[in-house]
Amino acid sequence: MLHDDVPELQQQLWADRERTRDRIAGLTGNVASIVEAARDTATDDEHDPEGATIAFERSQAGALLAAARRHLADVDAALDRIAAGTYGRCERCGLAVARERLLARPAARTCITCASSPRPA
Repeated sequence: MLHDDVPELQQQLWADRERTRDRIAGLTGNVASIVEAARDTATDDEHDPEGATIAFERSQAGALLAAARRHLADVDAALDRIAAGTYGRCERCGLAVARERLLARPAARTCITCASSPRPA
């Protein structure tokens, strides 16, 4: 482990994990209610005045749900790196991730240099 802050960061990650799981549960409920509401409307979104709104809401809720699931995966990966003793190392270049970056983004997988540069093809 590279930083004395790891125990505190681990606590933050566990708390973030619980908040994210709650957000996923809420968004899953929202998506389900939007789908249920869509059943009560015409199936032709293009010509139904409410159809475009329902389609937009479904798309937006789906995107938020996908983002929350990706974030949960990042948090889980960070917790796995802590357990493996590799937390705080950039997954791309292997150098240390700056303390300040980890304090700001505890689930960060890369150093700021690698995060700022495009991935090689």
